[in-house]
Amino acid sequence: MPTHPSQLPADIVARLIERRGHLHLFQQLDPRRTALVVIDMQDAFLQPGAPSETPMARAIVPQINRLAQALRQCGGVVAYAQASFQPQGPDAWPLFFDHMVSPAFSAAILEALTPGRPGHALWHGLDVQPQDLRAPKNRYSAFFPGACAIPDRLRERGVDTVLIAGTLTNVCCEASARDAMMAGFKTVMVSDANAARSDAEHLAALVTLAQFFADVRSTAEVLGMLSAGAAPA
Repeated sequence: MPTHPSQLPADIVARLIERRGHLHLFQQLDPRRTALVVIDMQDAFLQPGAPSETPMARAIVPQINRLAQALRQCGGVVAYAQASFQPQGPDAWPLFFDHMVSPAFSAAILEALTPGRPGHALWHGLDVQPQDLRAPKNRYSAFFPGACAIPDRLRERGVDTVLIAGTLTNVCCEASARDAMMAGFKTVMVSDANAARSDAEHLAALVTLAQFFADVRSTAEVLGMLSAGAAPA
């Protein structure tokens, strides 16, 4: 299954080159200081007919698995952030569930994304390994203060660079990329390892991130950078 078109528009590329003198933020990656952070690749988003189904998310699973395998092989970290909510308590988010969606849709999302429910599980096609990090998140962003343990666990491991993959490109992935950059992580949005509900939404997120928050690279480019960074000097 093809992924979203992810080529940045020519006028945006020209603007970036004029502003920076070059297109990409980072020319090298140190795999041992890099983490792949996979956002919300759960049954609630990938299962056909699920309340938050994003069909294109099923198409990006091979890219995510390739990135994860490569990063593990060269000493990096793989982390999975799982959207996790409760109707009450510290994980509750009434501003979203009471206002952003209808009561019926709110109930369906809560049912799917409550820990222990089938929809909360990571998608069966993901190559999740025992050494990978897994953590719940209770807001869009995995890097919003207090929303998820992943940032602290990455810092403990000396990680200073994050590769963002998952769904939705323009919601939780974009929010995570923005917050990661503002929290001091070098941030790379992997263009063909993110999925939204339309090509337009996907590309709009990449355009904004490329200009102000993150490098935007394809899976092939990232794999090449990881390989080069792992090669002996």
